[in-house]
Amino acid sequence: MTEIKGLNKNATRMLTGFIMGTIAMLCIIYGKLALLFLLLFIIVVASKEYVKILEHKGFYPSLKVMIAAELLIAGISYIQRVDLIAFAVTLSVIGSFMWVLFRGRQPYIANAATTVLGLIYCGWFPLHLIFLRHLSSARFHDGLGFVVMMFTAILLTDIGCYYAGRHLGKHKLAPVVSPNKTIEGSIGGSICAIIGAMIVGWSFGLEWYYSMSAGILCTAFAQIGDLCESLIKRDAGVKDSGDSLPGHGGFLDRTDSFIFTIPVMYYFCKYFIFSGDIINGLINIFKGFLG
Repeated sequence: MTEIKGLNKNATRMLTGFIMGTIAMLCIIYGKLALLFLLLFIIVVASKEYVKILEHKGFYPSLKVMIAAELLIAGISYIQRVDLIAFAVTLSVIGSFMWVLFRGRQPYIANAATTVLGLIYCGWFPLHLIFLRHLSSARFHDGLGFVVMMFTAILLTDIGCYYAGRHLGKHKLAPVVSPNKTIEGSIGGSICAIIGAMIVGWSFGLEWYYSMSAGILCTAFAQIGDLCESLIKRDAGVKDSGDSLPGHGGFLDRTDSFIFTIPVMYYFCKYFIFSGDIINGLINIFKGFLG
């Protein structure tokens, strides 16, 4: 893990995090092309790190196929043509097998499978941020407030887990995958995230139960995403996904908490807050059951 000359590890980590957070938030606030280019940059770098990690395991996913698929899906996401996503993913999966068929090398099945996993994990999941940012309804002009809520919950999850784990941690959460994480730290991070989400939700008039539910989902999937990236690295025998971010390792190391959280937050907002279709459907099912 690289450090900036003249700064210790913690100072380097804080400075890098501040710069990254400022750039990301400005792009998210502006939205549109700024958000698209931010995501494309992160996706391409993360994809390179992913391929490098898998090569340590003896797998050789195609970076070219991954990036081509991610650019296609990104373009479709930007123009909000959700109906074309299934076509793009199908084409990408076929392309992964075509690459193995004509240009690939052993192990064929693993290479095709890890290529598909990579374009979904590094590309399709993060691109949900475009959909979340541009959600709109009669009540909420856009999804900016919900993006801020998600970022706040994830940030407070990291902070709460660190301090609660450091001072109270006794029981290991996932000793094989991530030995330093504790159950007490996880609970502390979750409490901080839920409180933060409820404060952000209150600031733009969201009901407390929606805010609390969003906080629970964000902190749960942020921690799951962190553990899953650790699982990949542990299985491949590497410590960090890269060294491009001083004090943080690679982009996958810094964004792992967001990868699962972004799509989960988007679907929660879309179906529960912005449309209410699922809630109405569940109510109707319950009424039918009663009589």
